[in-house]
Amino acid sequence: MKNVVLYIAMSLDGYIADSKGSVDWIKGQSDSSEMPDTYSPFFKNIDTVILGKRTYDQIITELSPDEWPYSGATTYVFTHSTSMTDTKDIKFTNANPCGLIGTLKEETGKNIWVCGGADIVNQLMKEDLIDIYHIAIIPVILGGGIRLFDTADNQINLRLIETVNYNGITEVIYESR
Repeated sequence: MKNVVLYIAMSLDGYIADSKGSVDWIKGQSDSSEMPDTYSPFFKNIDTVILGKRTYDQIITELSPDEWPYSGATTYVFTHSTSMTDTKDIKFTNANPCGLIGTLKEETGKNIWVCGGADIVNQLMKEDLIDIYHIAIIPVILGGGIRLFDTADNQINLRLIETVNYNGITEVIYESR
């Protein structure tokens, strides 16, 4: 069975985007410090990427406009639009995220990465479908924006697996228990 991994960066006060929807604040405390590559080893264990339409738009217009960064993995983009055309690597869907994730978890293969969309994250959390929380806490307090975790009716108990600290960033990795 595949694991569902939330791998995401957030500000110290819990936001994944600022009040303008930007993520240009995701960096360490010093521009001159070398940053370790924790992404490449993570992505080697991924064959499916999950994200919302706003995250998709940000990737193709700002973060990686010239090349799809998740080539080789199947990406599901959740959208209400019916005018989007699938590609080899990208599938546009208006399916229920929890239903699709439940189906994908049962397949053989590598892990499923929940890349973005706070709404998607919170839907999956309500159904306890996230197995691993890998969160990079960025040394900034935004004071507003898109909050990662919404209020929830259910408590999710976690077990700390690992922490990594560099350049003011703390990555925490938890698994559901």
